[in-house]
Amino acid sequence: MPPKIEIITVRDHIAWSYANLARADKALSDGAEKYTRLHHMIRAKLFKGLREQTMQMSSLYKDERLKMTVPQACYYCGSDKSLAVDHLIPRIKGGQDEADNLIWACRSCNSSKRDKDMLSWLLDKDAFPSILLYRRYLKLVAQYCENKHLLDEKLEEVLKADLPFSLERLPYVFPPPEELKLWIYPPRKEN
Repeated sequence: MPPKIEIITVRDHIAWSYANLARADKALSDGAEKYTRLHHMIRAKLFKGLREQTMQMSSLYKDERLKMTVPQACYYCGSDKSLAVDHLIPRIKGGQDEADNLIWACRSCNSSKRDKDMLSWLLDKDAFPSILLYRRYLKLVAQYCENKHLLDEKLEEVLKADLPFSLERLPYVFPPPEELKLWIYPPRKEN
């Protein structure tokens, strides 16, 4: 049963999703089929630290270094054919032409996603992002909110704002570890 937490601010909301991401990442790296007490403890400690600002998310630098070492493939489906550059946060909605916001996407995924928010697009397709993709996305969301001085605003008020991403869709519940992927490569097999 999940702990009873109170989400009041945007910081709380992002911190809880990031703490769940850390729990999922650890469970995946452990090869766990289910989340264990250790994984829940990691989530609780990180959430508290992020909320109280005694801990922070790792920087996008780590993700950028990783982007240079993983196979050049679509971040959404794993295809290494007909690749194009995609903006995680669409340019038309305010996403920047900066390396942090740019990923590889095959032409098929890129044209299907179009100007949609990455997370909404995937969730609407009943797909959960890979750990590495979601980590990058969540850091961009946090960075945007920090730059716009939204982190300490009430979540219910900020959800009414026109943001370039779907803040309301940040997941609190992640699939079981056995259903998660660190990275979508090699490509997903079609049934």
